Amino acid sequence: MIFNLENSVNQRINLPNKIGLELFIKREDAIHPIVSGNKYRKLKYNIEAARSEAKNTLLTFGGAYSNHIAAVAEAGRIYNFKTIGVIRGEELASKINENTTLKYAKDCGMDFKFISRIDYRNKEDLNFIENLKNEYGDFYLIPEGGTNTLAIKGCEEILTEADSSFNYICASAGTGGTLAGLINCSKPSQQVLGFSALKGDFLKEDISKFAKQDNWQLITDYHFGGYAKINTELVAFINEFKTLNNIQLDPVYTGKMLFGIQDLIAKNYFPEGSRILVIHTGGLQGITGMNSRLKQKNLPLIH
Repeated sequence: MIFNLENSVNQRINLPNKIGLELFIKREDAIHPIVSGNKYRKLKYNIEAARSEAKNTLLTFGGAYSNHIAAVAEAGRIYNFKTIGVIRGEELASKINENTTLKYAKDCGMDFKFISRIDYRNKEDLNFIENLKNEYGDFYLIPEGGTNTLAIKGCEEILTEADSSFNYICASAGTGGTLAGLINCSKPSQQVLGFSALKGDFLKEDISKFAKQDNWQLITDYHFGGYAKINTELVAFINEFKTLNNIQLDPVYTGKMLFGIQDLIAKNYFPEGSRILVIHTGGLQGITGMNSRLKQKNLPLIH
């Protein structure tokens, strides 16, 4: 079985200061090594749509260490789609083999188009998309991060009826699609907390476009300076968490989320007796690349 949904079990978490609370993590990361967590959920119905439209090429967007780029490349390999990655940063064209994410995507068969950061801002512009079609022919377009209505539909399947006993559902947020799906499939009595991996609160608007309930909150205090930015405190937390729970966290999303949850627990944010479910959204392929950056700065590495 390529994707093993039976591996997505709820595992109890041990954290310091967790008095009077029950904390579990849903192991969505265990569905698949690369197309894991929310990447599997977001791509599921988009792959079906591409097939139904008789498209043989998937085109998407991402940065140098994008989990989404790696996942689309792997999904294309599995389902026999040609894949094209429009990558932010022209300078990366000569560094493919130095970048573990891009090299993996290339080995899966993905072709790249490297563009400047200024041009990358036009990724949703219709004329820009039309120029890509003139260059590559007809393709099935998957937006950056994979978030669209079909991705939301897939993420709405993360929670099961067995999860209805939890008071809080927690997930990291990058584009907001996963969080919107969780909001839509949560019970009205549950509170959904999104931990933004990006600096600022602009994700609120993006989440609101898809969310069908108002039982949610975006927490923006644990981004560690912005997207993909980390420090030695976060690295130490990720390593300690793995020692305590035998669960690997990634430094861009789940590591920051669990750090935030531990801090909120210490600040008595959650009422006594609360049952908290944390969604592990995968993204572990990016650790090797992050460790390369940490090594260059002579900083501690993620175990």
